[in-house]
Amino acid sequence: MNELTHLDKNGNAVMVDVTDKAVTERTARASGIIHLSGKTLDAVINGDVPKGDVFAVSRVAGIMAVKKTPELIPLCHSLLITKAEIAFEVDREHSAILCSCTVKLSGKTGAEMEALTGVSTALLTVYDMCKAL
Repeated sequence: MNELTHLDKNGNAVMVDVTDKAVTERTARASGIIHLSGKTLDAVINGDVPKGDVFAVSRVAGIMAVKKTPELIPLCHSLLITKAEIAFEVDREHSAILCSCTVKLSGKTGAEMEALTGVSTALLTVYDMCKAL
C-alpha cells in the first residue's frame, strides 16, 4: 500500500471505502493519565467533589464519547459498538488517575479512534469536575 487511502486521485480528503473488507472482530484499547493535587485526589477518592461522583460521571461521558466519535472526527465510519468500557485506577504515589478505554465491535474497520476519544473525554470530564478544587 503505497497510496494514502484517505485521499482521492485529486488529493481530496475522503472516507476510506471499506465495502469489500471482511467483517472481523475488532478490539482497541487506549489509556491516559491525569495528575491531580493530593488534596484533589483525596476528594475524588472520598466522594467529596461538589459536582458529584467523578468516576461515575466520567465513565458515562467516556462511553457516550465512544458512540459519538464519527460526529467528532470527520472521516470516521459509524460503527456498531458492541462494548465500550472505561476503567480507572488510582495511583496515589504519583497523585494521578489512570484511565483506559476498551472498545469492541464486529465490523469492517477498527475502533482505535473510538477508544482514543473515549479515554480523552473521560479524563477531560475528571478535570472538569475537579477544576474548582
